[in-house]
Amino acid sequence: MRKNMHRRGRPPFSKAYSFALVTLALFLLSWIGQFITQMIEVSNDAEEHGQVFTWAQFLPQFLSATFENWQSEFLQLVWQAVGLSMLFYWGSSQSREGDDRLEAKVDALLRERGIDVEAIDAAIVDDVSGRSTQRDPAAEATR
Repeated sequence: MRKNMHRRGRPPFSKAYSFALVTLALFLLSWIGQFITQMIEVSNDAEEHGQVFTWAQFLPQFLSATFENWQSEFLQLVWQAVGLSMLFYWGSSQSREGDDRLEAKVDALLRERGIDVEAIDAAIVDDVSGRSTQRDPAAEATR
């Protein structure tokens, strides 16, 4: 049994979920930081206006600011995911290589190794149309 593995080949919890734990810790630290700085700001504002700081007034403001932050971040994330998937679907040059270019590269590699590209293409067309003759085009191309 390896040193870093527990029962049944599983890594320890802290190692298996280290990314999630670090993300959670960063989230909690930033949220606590937002809580403290907003509490100080609301307390100072109340003091400037001669009022007393009250939790009943602070908590709705804090939750509202938190949800506004999250809404902004999630909208940005959703747009990035949707935009990326649309660009990928449309075949953007920045998201992937075009099919023609990729096919040309594969054909060049096959020719370089002496494999008949046309025989493979014909076998694929036969396979797709249901006229498979149970032959191996790669084996035939190297003969």
